[in-house]
Amino acid sequence: MTGTTEPFGARLRRAMDERGPLCVGIDPHASLLAEWGLDDDVAGLERFSRTVVEAVADRVAVLKPQSAFFERFGSRGVAVLEKSVEEARAAGALVVMDAKRGDIGSTMAAYAESFLRADAPLFSDALTVSPYLGYGSLKPAVDLARESGAGLFVLALTSNPEGGEVQHAVRADGRSVGATMLAHLAAENAGETPLGSFGAVVGATLGDLSSYDLDVNGPLLAPGIGAQGATPADLPAVFGAAVRNVVPNVSRGVLRHGPDVTALRNAADRFADEVRTAVAAA
Repeated sequence: MTGTTEPFGARLRRAMDERGPLCVGIDPHASLLAEWGLDDDVAGLERFSRTVVEAVADRVAVLKPQSAFFERFGSRGVAVLEKSVEEARAAGALVVMDAKRGDIGSTMAAYAESFLRADAPLFSDALTVSPYLGYGSLKPAVDLARESGAGLFVLALTSNPEGGEVQHAVRADGRSVGATMLAHLAAENAGETPLGSFGAVVGATLGDLSSYDLDVNGPLLAPGIGAQGATPADLPAVFGAAVRNVVPNVSRGVLRHGPDVTALRNAADRFADEVRTAVAAA
């Protein structure tokens, strides 16, 4: 696996335009493995992941493996994750590694090298990161992402109820923490075309976000479609003028149709069409 000199934002824009703006999660948690009739072990993990990749990696813009569900099986689980990333990228999907890493100094640099160094076994097109040790703590990841043509998705306005106590907290300058993160991302993406490579995670279930400036000239990864209650039709009301840059994430809404490959493909195609329709009507 190698990096690319073309920035992530440009590659993502093209993939969304060609394949539709949809991200499918690869979340092999125990309950889904059971629903598929698989054992909660490495063999079940591998079967699940390879089936999802086979079904949708050649048709969706983005696949988002949740690293924790692989890491829980130790080195053998990480080996499955490496193979899943490799096969997904080979099929043309962009891979966003959902690892939510965040630390300071050399530790943040090591996390960045794990997922963003061009020759790393787990090199991904983008990585989710947590900025809550201060946005500046992400600098090693920002720098390496630029160097390798990768991107970041920074937790800004997440859909979990607990997130509000941090993200909606108001700083001394009167701006909320979440708005501050969005402003940092807008600065990172300034002047980039057709789309910057540094995006935000913004929940699709949050309702009216008109008080926030979501136009960061970068992608907005939007969890919450499907099982969490949001629908593609909700996206214009939540994201307003920034809706064209939204990458809605669907996990269980697609994955529950497995292990049948055709059913998985049909579900992904249906969500992609619904998102396309919603964005076109905005």
